[in-house]
Amino acid sequence: MTELHESAGAGPGDAHFAVFTDCQDAAAVARSLSLPGTRSLEHASGRPWLVGQWHDQEIVTARAGRTALAVIGCCPTDAAELERHAGRLRDLAELDALARALPGSFHLLATLDGRLRVQGTASGLRLVFHAPVAGVHVAASRADVLATMLGATPDEEQLAVRLLWPTPHPLAQQSMWRGITSVAPHDALIVTADGRSVRHSRWWTPPEPVRTLNDGAPLVREALATAVDARTRQGGVVSCDLSGGLDSTSLCFLADRSPARVVASTWPGRDPADTDLYWAEQAARSLPDVEHVVWDADASPLVYTDLLGIDDLLDEPTIGVMDRSRVLHHLPGLAERGSRLHITGIGGDHVAWCSEAYYHRLARTRPLFALRQLRGFRALWQWPLGGTASALADSRPYGKWLADSSRHLRDPLPATVSTSLGWGMPPRLFDWVTADAEQLVRESLREAGAHAVPLHPDRGLHADLEQIRSCTRIIRQWDRMAARAGLPMASPFLDDRVIEACLAVRPSERVTPWQYKPLLTAAMSGIVPDACLRRTNKAAASMDAANGLREHRADLLALWEGSRLEQLGLVDAAALRRLAQRPATPELRDAVLYSTIAAEVWLRGLDRTGGPKAPAASP
Repeated sequence: MTELHESAGAGPGDAHFAVFTDCQDAAAVARSLSLPGTRSLEHASGRPWLVGQWHDQEIVTARAGRTALAVIGCCPTDAAELERHAGRLRDLAELDALARALPGSFHLLATLDGRLRVQGTASGLRLVFHAPVAGVHVAASRADVLATMLGATPDEEQLAVRLLWPTPHPLAQQSMWRGITSVAPHDALIVTADGRSVRHSRWWTPPEPVRTLNDGAPLVREALATAVDARTRQGGVVSCDLSGGLDSTSLCFLADRSPARVVASTWPGRDPADTDLYWAEQAARSLPDVEHVVWDADASPLVYTDLLGIDDLLDEPTIGVMDRSRVLHHLPGLAERGSRLHITGIGGDHVAWCSEAYYHRLARTRPLFALRQLRGFRALWQWPLGGTASALADSRPYGKWLADSSRHLRDPLPATVSTSLGWGMPPRLFDWVTADAEQLVRESLREAGAHAVPLHPDRGLHADLEQIRSCTRIIRQWDRMAARAGLPMASPFLDDRVIEACLAVRPSERVTPWQYKPLLTAAMSGIVPDACLRRTNKAAASMDAANGLREHRADLLALWEGSRLEQLGLVDAAALRRLAQRPATPELRDAVLYSTIAAEVWLRGLDRTGGPKAPAASP
């Protein structure tokens, strides 16, 4: 596979690419992307197959006759193993089994007799998009790559939809760009040899949650250990978050068993009641070979820091911009200590725990058991009896629930029990969103409701999968920011094999009012000291958020001066400026402004980065 161009500046963790069919029209399109700083792999014919940027350690390729395979990302496979698979491949559908077997987090690409298959991860951390360009379909790992090729502008209806808090499935997975289609994480994209037609083929379904905790915990331990090993087996120095919570502590102990030297990073919160540092130091005492770095809490950036200066290339709005400075702040110091990769515990909350919404079904299939558990949840979360009964009685199908939400967009946020036991948080719009934007959103919700199916018929598993995808949509942007800052990040809890191992355990044993993260506690028994496994809570960092509001009020005010969203007729910037002058107001304290800030920052970034342009202002 000949490389047409050497990389000029692409670093580890910064891989992005476009994929082309083996035809002359596609080759002409690919040549327009082959600029200085790009690399290219060829089809057997010599025409471009992949064009983009990646580092040598992020890609494994193999060829056998007219079949070629590529794995881009983190995967402990090698060219010889991949070549064996390529030699046996007779149908692209056979790759379903390979995709479900390989550990790590990666894109899997194949060409067979000219046809293409492109897929990301079931978690949604690695996505696939496609669009017709000059008459042939091109796939890419980022939507903005295609938008640049097309000269596309963001879809104003999608911008309005992203002002929802939260944006529900399936609207949250749609591309922000006109003419560009996103591929669902559980699907692979298949492109015909002439590039003229495409289809989406399902390759992943969640496992049936039938394992007991005792049976499932060893498999979770094995999957998580394999995920950490995929990042540490090369040795060198890696850094790990060590917040003191169960998630990051587990990864630190697993990394300590590897050939890599580990630097553990603890960032205490400002709140005197925050016990993270105590628990992190407890863990560090059992990790004598690990260098433990404790940062100055007061030196760490607050929420909302540097919103006006963000110039990362983002292919969609993300609420992750609120914490961007905090996420990136310690990476240079860790890189100075030799770290080649920073491992985070992000995702543990989403896979080691699960939604209480499973009890909507369990109340019908195991009523006595569910009743006992629900009594505990009511005491734990202060759920009222009437609200609990009402939430359990609500049996609306997902599409009906979604369509109904379009009639309540301006209502107050619903009670916690209804969201915990239902399909999720019903989306809301707020006072600063214009009537024109509201109309666009209502139409989108009604249209989606007419055809939408949940991610799983069980609303508990639907909620789990939606939360995993919501998390990975943020992390994929943070990963790009971190790679650009010089130290790539990895989140092993979000590897597909880890997610599968967790989801396969009975929800009645994964989520209980009587124990905190019982699955992870059982899985890490014997690896993490019992003293560390006894922690039953986590820090909320609410003081950091509140202080950030006060200290960065001027930035929030400036954000709405010349607002791009206002120019498009989607928000009332004067109302947003009034909010920014009152940092203690609930609209800010409760984070419901996050989606609006995310959209505004994203539009400003399009102007700043020289990528695809924002849409023109409304007349």
